[in-house]
Amino acid sequence: MLLIVLELIGLAVFAASGALAAVRARLDLFGVVVLGLTTALGGGILRDVLLGIHPPTSLTTWTYLVVPVGAALGVFGFHPQVAKLRRAVLLADAVGLGLFTVSGTATALNTGVPAYTACLIGMTAGIGGGALRDLLLREIPLVLRREIYALAALAGAVVVVVGTRTGWPAALVAVVGATIVSAVRLVALWRQWNAPVAKGLER
Repeated sequence: MLLIVLELIGLAVFAASGALAAVRARLDLFGVVVLGLTTALGGGILRDVLLGIHPPTSLTTWTYLVVPVGAALGVFGFHPQVAKLRRAVLLADAVGLGLFTVSGTATALNTGVPAYTACLIGMTAGIGGGALRDLLLREIPLVLRREIYALAALAGAVVVVVGTRTGWPAALVAVVGATIVSAVRLVALWRQWNAPVAKGLER
């Protein structure tokens, strides 16, 4: 039940961020909904495909479709107000990253995969939707070019694996893991941390 609640919250947050990016790219209503769905469901679908869960959970449960569609429609209707809440959107995105990373890692562990596999799948679940969003907008995915995003997800996934394997309560693992991911992401934004890039290249 805890995983379901975390995923639904994450779906709404990621759908809103994808829909806002679509509005800024001047897509129509259909495009906004599609991009919102892709951002929300992409990471979970990638997770399920990697774990051999067919069909993916998000395509067999109606709430997993209704929640992101509702969030995308809300952003389409109130995008001027949403766009003004830049800090709130960044905070929501960081929280969504944490929630999806935690649920993805926990789901992977429940299938019996090795610890390192669970970490990689948890990270993929967290960043997958955003990467697909950027690709649909014909951009190099944000996680590949700047900012501490994937590394924050990986750190949280490691915490979830360690906490689960050492017998922490599931709720505590979820809270600590999601908090670490969100905190690392927000501190990186605040301090403008970026992963290093090759030097000496012409711009």
